[in-house]
Amino acid sequence: MKDVVFLNEHLFIGNLGHISIVIAFITAILASVSFFYSNAQPLESSWIKIAKSALHLHSIAVISIIASLFTIIYNHYFEYHYAWQHSSRDLPVHFMISCFWEGQEGSFLLWIFWQMVLAQFINYLNDSYSKPVLGIVMLSQVALTSMLLGVKIASYKLGSSPFELLRNVMQNAPIFKQADYLSKVKDGNGLNPLLQNYWMVIHPPTLFLGFASTIVPFAYVISALINKSYHNWIQPGLKWSLFSAMILGTGIIMGGFWAYESLSFGGYWAWDPVENASLVPWLILIAGVHVLMVYKATGNSFIPAIVLIISTFLLVLYATFLTRSGILGNSSVHSFTDLGMSGQLLVYLMLFIFIAIVLLVMRWKGLPRSEKDEQIYTREFWMFIGSMILVISSFQIILTTSIPVFNKLFSLKLAPPADVIEHYNKWQMPLAILIAIFTAIAQLLKYKVNQKTPLLKLILVQILVSITITIVLFFYFELKALSHGVLLFAGMFSIIVNGKLIFPYLIGKFKLAGAGIAHIGFGILLIGVLVSSAKKQVISINQTGQALNPDFNEKENTENIYLERNKPGKMGDYIITYKKDSQNWVNTYYQVNYQKLKTDGTTDYTFDLYPNGQINPKFGLVANPDTKHYLSHDVFTYVSSVPSQKSAATFVNAKMHEIKSGDTIYLNQARVVLVGINSNTDAKDLDEKNLKVLLGAELKVIGLEKTYDAMPMYGVQENKAQSIDAMVDEVKLRFSFKGVNPQKGTILLETAEKDDSGDFIIMKAIVFPWINLVWAGTIIMIIGFIVSIVNRLNKQR
Repeated sequence: MKDVVFLNEHLFIGNLGHISIVIAFITAILASVSFFYSNAQPLESSWIKIAKSALHLHSIAVISIIASLFTIIYNHYFEYHYAWQHSSRDLPVHFMISCFWEGQEGSFLLWIFWQMVLAQFINYLNDSYSKPVLGIVMLSQVALTSMLLGVKIASYKLGSSPFELLRNVMQNAPIFKQADYLSKVKDGNGLNPLLQNYWMVIHPPTLFLGFASTIVPFAYVISALINKSYHNWIQPGLKWSLFSAMILGTGIIMGGFWAYESLSFGGYWAWDPVENASLVPWLILIAGVHVLMVYKATGNSFIPAIVLIISTFLLVLYATFLTRSGILGNSSVHSFTDLGMSGQLLVYLMLFIFIAIVLLVMRWKGLPRSEKDEQIYTREFWMFIGSMILVISSFQIILTTSIPVFNKLFSLKLAPPADVIEHYNKWQMPLAILIAIFTAIAQLLKYKVNQKTPLLKLILVQILVSITITIVLFFYFELKALSHGVLLFAGMFSIIVNGKLIFPYLIGKFKLAGAGIAHIGFGILLIGVLVSSAKKQVISINQTGQALNPDFNEKENTENIYLERNKPGKMGDYIITYKKDSQNWVNTYYQVNYQKLKTDGTTDYTFDLYPNGQINPKFGLVANPDTKHYLSHDVFTYVSSVPSQKSAATFVNAKMHEIKSGDTIYLNQARVVLVGINSNTDAKDLDEKNLKVLLGAELKVIGLEKTYDAMPMYGVQENKAQSIDAMVDEVKLRFSFKGVNPQKGTILLETAEKDDSGDFIIMKAIVFPWINLVWAGTIIMIIGFIVSIVNRLNKQR
């Protein structure tokens, strides 16, 4: 194989990518070391000049890596393993972008890109902490770029390069003994069907910006510990913490949107291990932001604040280890396969744990401490308690999520919960209630001093108002469990308290309303999650008692219905009909018509849904739902089973008609009028150069609801009669132009009916009541974060 000269390979772009990775790695090391050395030097020292030059060169190298990899994917250079593994020729451009970060190497590159952007922005701001902060950020870049090196040191491979050639990765395959092997590699594996959704174009970049941004508040804390400067970093550190919380939260929410629109488990949050691994750092960061605010306002709780900020970034690294080490196995649809980098990921995590612990131990005695405990009637007390409940919530989630890790480390055989949703909800519901109530109480209080009697009266009034509204909503939403009533009260209490507090700010000082807006969003989110989960209703109940699919379990068999094409069936308050299917790229869209019935049995309104799916050789049926959105509810539909192979269409009741212009044919499904004979036709399927005659029969097909146009064609080619049929799917009729009788001025037209027997879908439909409250609450929370960040920026100026 070494003697083979391979043909048609595009090696320059891959070599450019390889060289750029090496340059990015070396310049990250140089920049990190130089920024740390420049920390104690004058502003324009030689070290800072070296550091900034290295940073700029590093940025150019990172952009070069990205450009090289996308060029390979876009041009279908399947001699590169990454392009062959993750893309294919039929992908639209926006899904080629998704290919970029489908694999481990591409997602690491996305993380590297965002950290590079953040480093450049911090360098531009050039505050008093920028040098040690950039030293930490670039140290993280060293670890990340090492993940892409793909070089062997002795028997250990350091990283995995996205520019590996296919023939090197699969070198034992017989095809690579041929010089022109690329002529045999017709296409790539393609993008995972689960990722073929527009949310996967924008969700990963947002989520990875959130992951990358957690390094910045972490770096400010480490810089404060290095310089023994424990106060001046708070303002920029808080600003960056809010930014990170906003972006990471937005990325998590986008993941929920993607799950709801693309996955068929019927919801937006499944407590998947990888979902949990991204949620926990966000919860800890939210706790850290609140404790940081307490320290800024009162001088108390400095140590808990910095521990929480440090823990956020370390938990992001732990989440990365969980996701990419292969330790989760098949327990998550999001996890990557192990590329042999689990040891490297562990070193990355341990390096920053070591830095944080050593600095905390070295500076422990000098860290600011509270002179006295917080009083119970103060804002800081309840903010701190609420933050600690967030920590408990995070601990419960990460403890259960880490069961595979415990099994691996300690040779245990712990089983994950059988019903993960019930398990997590059992723990998280009471904690969410406490968080909502405590944060609302905190908003009613002032820092340091409050008068007890008027405060209790104010809280009592808000509680009575909230209870009154809760009782009304409890019956309106038709809730039954007491725990649901308590959670509803907690969400409403948060909305009422914060709504009253921010009302004056909405008129003149909107920028001060950020915290209140975010807490209102949280209250609305809680109510939305409660109602959409507790009252969701599967309406596709199989009432036949027959097994629909041998692969279905009892629950699946009960909650799906069988529909033959054009045979209406009753489903709850709807009459539904599977009308037809259509092909778009690799997906088949199944048109399902819904007719909502009134109590008297007449039709109230109708709509069509188009759930789609594809039969994938690797994944089987990959179904994407379609949803009809209303203000008060969603109707969520997806196909659970379809015929594995589409059989050729069969036609019955074929009849020959001799007709002339203006004649009408009466059929079961429609009336057909011959408008005229058209000789100005275009037949792409015929060789027009050898045609002697080409005619088209212009037909009007009048169905029960609509009128359709059809034009079967007839021609003579090489002394043989040729015809092109016309099909009107809506009325299931095929028309064939069979001949011409010039003496009579008539044509021969054959009609046939399409036989749809055996054409079916098995589908599931769920009604999610008031799910829009979930989306509204999350959006309002993000708006609150944005307002708070703008306010912090104004204060800093």
